[in-house]
Amino acid sequence: MYFILSYDYVPDVLEKRTPHRAAHLAHARAMQEAGKLLMAGAFDPPSDGALFVFRADRAADVEEFVRQDPYVRNGVVTGWRVRPWTVVIGP
Repeated sequence: MYFILSYDYVPDVLEKRTPHRAAHLAHARAMQEAGKLLMAGAFDPPSDGALFVFRADRAADVEEFVRQDPYVRNGVVTGWRVRPWTVVIGP
């Protein structure tokens, strides 16, 4: 199954993320290496959120990623949503 994770960021995200960016990217890369995170990136401009595409067995796998994400734990993310995604065209 595919899932989309979307993040909403604090207004001053570029400054607030700096101390947590390396840990956030390492967390995301670990999920990519495990074969669960297919792609991810921030919206810019404006820098107000991000989108992740996961391949996972269940939404709970993505929710666990969120709970452990340094951006979420340190208040860089103000809101998030996980939605199942039915791929019609693609791999």
